[in-house]
Amino acid sequence: MKILIGNRHELFRAGLRLLLEPLRDGMAFGEAGTFDGLVDRCRGGERHDLILMDLCLPGWPGFEGLRAVRALQPDTPLVVVSASEAVGDMCQVLAQGARGFIPRSSSSAVLRGALDLVLSGGVYVPPIALRASPEPPEHHREPEDEPRGSRGLSPRQRDVLTALCAGKQNKQIAHELGLSEGTVKIHINAVFKVFGVRNRTQAVIAAQAGAA
Repeated sequence: MKILIGNRHELFRAGLRLLLEPLRDGMAFGEAGTFDGLVDRCRGGERHDLILMDLCLPGWPGFEGLRAVRALQPDTPLVVVSASEAVGDMCQVLAQGARGFIPRSSSSAVLRGALDLVLSGGVYVPPIALRASPEPPEHHREPEDEPRGSRGLSPRQRDVLTALCAGKQNKQIAHELGLSEGTVKIHINAVFKVFGVRNRTQAVIAAQAGAA
């Protein structure tokens, strides 16, 4: 098994190698200290079984960088290991098709367990993201409580889909629709389920194809 680690700190990469070597037999590692270096390794033709990357790599272009990496190695699960514990960052990462977000404050046991889950075909979502309150209670309405419209989407979910088609990110959608980012994520996941897709790009393509 070969794991590609993208992190600016050599010491952190070395620590990950030591931690992950017992995960599987015959472990091998590739490393990159910059985003461009990570992309070059992904473009080099060598297939990796897992990609671990930070959000603060030098040259990081923003969350669209995750799409670029996944496009180069589409069959390889991508997991972000980051110092960030912002729920918005976690939602963005997962919305871009990453298979997990592991806060760097996690224990070694949590890290290994999360990667075992990902390598078994699952998706790891940090407990903090699952516990996040979608909206203040006085304003909260579960998406399922709204009347359903065409294609099985509620009116609010159609608003969110329209915003996705316009290329807007979760924070902007939340601001424009008067929702929390947690609730926007709930609606986006519902849109994915209705269209049978796994990411924002696929949802936009499916919506545009349906409108054609």
